[in-house]
Amino acid sequence: MEERARNAAAASRSKSSDSEAIRGNYLEPALSGGTVASIDGKASFSPRISCASSATMLEIMVQPGSTGDIGRLSVARDTDLDGHFDSNVLMTQPISGICANGVISCQAGSWNGCRPLAWDAHGQDGLRLVEVTLPELSGCYCVNNSCGSNLVSSNFETVLKDLGGGVVGAITTADPRIGVAQAGIEGPVIRYVGSQTTACASDPHVSQTSYRADPTLITQDAFTASRSSSVFQTLAGSPVATGRSHETRSCSIVREIDIAEPDVDAIIARSSGGYATTQISQTQLRFLMGSPADNSLKGGRCTIFDYRMTIDVRDPDRLTSLRLNRYFGDDWVQLRIDGEVIASGPAGWTGNGLPPGTCERKSTYHASPMLDLKPLMPAGLHEVWLRVAVADEGEAYAEIEAELDLRCNPSERVVDMCAPLSQGSQCSLVDESVDDVVTIKNGVATGLHPLPQVRQFGTGRCSYQYAREFFTKRRRYSCMIDSGTVSAPDVSRGAYILDRSTETMLADRTIGQDGSVTQSTRAFRIPDRPPVAACEPICKTRAPKANDGVGEAAPVATLQTSPTGWNSFYHGCDSAGQCPLGPGEELVSACGCLDDFPEAVTMMQSLRLAGADISCNVEAR
Repeated sequence: MEERARNAAAASRSKSSDSEAIRGNYLEPALSGGTVASIDGKASFSPRISCASSATMLEIMVQPGSTGDIGRLSVARDTDLDGHFDSNVLMTQPISGICANGVISCQAGSWNGCRPLAWDAHGQDGLRLVEVTLPELSGCYCVNNSCGSNLVSSNFETVLKDLGGGVVGAITTADPRIGVAQAGIEGPVIRYVGSQTTACASDPHVSQTSYRADPTLITQDAFTASRSSSVFQTLAGSPVATGRSHETRSCSIVREIDIAEPDVDAIIARSSGGYATTQISQTQLRFLMGSPADNSLKGGRCTIFDYRMTIDVRDPDRLTSLRLNRYFGDDWVQLRIDGEVIASGPAGWTGNGLPPGTCERKSTYHASPMLDLKPLMPAGLHEVWLRVAVADEGEAYAEIEAELDLRCNPSERVVDMCAPLSQGSQCSLVDESVDDVVTIKNGVATGLHPLPQVRQFGTGRCSYQYAREFFTKRRRYSCMIDSGTVSAPDVSRGAYILDRSTETMLADRTIGQDGSVTQSTRAFRIPDRPPVAACEPICKTRAPKANDGVGEAAPVATLQTSPTGWNSFYHGCDSAGQCPLGPGEELVSACGCLDDFPEAVTMMQSLRLAGADISCNVEAR
């Protein structure tokens, strides 16, 4: 029996010992319509877990440039899984760094003028790179000549897998129906097998993925399904179900800090017409229209000239003022907002025809009414119409000034979703973590408390730092959902067996239907257990790694004394006690019962303290 168990374990390990084995033996053939074999290889079948599949759903090709940057990145995609590429994205901007979910583009061969870009596949534009802030990217490292030479060419496999992982993550996030598995790498190209695995629907927003967006829906749907389930109703009516029962509920307390960085164009803009928009100050705009040059209009006896300008009021709440500063016209001038006359001169002119007096005035009429236009121009598009009647020669001009509120207006609130649970007498706190520090575990305080934190919110001029005692609390409560009672189970027989049995004799006591008690004993022996090793033998190895990580300021290598470091690996040893070294690895600790727990604790504590905010105060003398 022991030998059969060992053989079965070895066969299972050969097919599923790591992610690569699982992908090659199960995931790829299942998604692409291939054959999946049993662990012993005696049975096989061709599963169909997808609605449509493509042998090459995604193909990514990179071409490094002379500066070490990726100078050309091509992403071909089969969006409808019909076996043919129908989308090809070509990117020629220098790619200087690679992240798990995007790239970093800098000036070629340097780490200057860097722009963090994230992969995005939402919307009708398909796959694209959108500019984000560096903290929104993760796992970034440098590949151009500012960090080393030929980093892309010498690490093609790693570079392609990391780029592909970011692209695949964006695609599957935008369309959860898609399942993707790595197929293989050939030189500078990586290809992926893909299939549609969910719902067989044309709309990516299928109901089967709703639990991912809102996990709380599953509770309501389960309750609805239970009402029509005969099995559930049978169990619900049993004596055990009528007693007390508990359920676990999770909640969070989140400190939300919103900082709105206002944009001038998001408040008001000239969408058409006019001839200029000038910014007088950071908060003042002027919209100009007409033909202000002296005698720039030739009228003849009496000619009407029309000028129209459309102003889009997008956020009236941030308009401090909107007024007609001044206007002039030679000979007659009239101003309208959305067809309504708001000003005219040198006398009243309200009609659509010629002015009510002699056209030739032999002078230019000037006015500075400082007229408030906010009541006339709520949110939306508004047409400003400037009309001028010119007898011989003349000019026309109108000026509308907007004063904007560009304050950042930060707001802060604490959203407590745990209040209903903490205030109820039927719920008790089981677990709590404050900013990822576990403060309560299984109902017992751990004695740990997070260090005070300073976090930055917003960007640009609307960037603020907040020091708070916490930002996120996650809690788990155990709540009683029924107040019934259940009679205590009869454990007398079990107590009798435990109290009177020995290592070689089993004692028992049973009660018949008529209430009679029968006591019995019989010989008993626990089967010998096979010898078990003190541990699973493992070995430790290491392989050189370029210090190519990047931070907010510059590549990490510029702050280190050595351009290379080490990656450590742990492997399970084979049956012969040999360590399976990977490519480029060297042995650090031979096979045995390794205990690196102190080293692991030191590393985790170092990372925790490095992540805490450190401030240095220097007193002026």
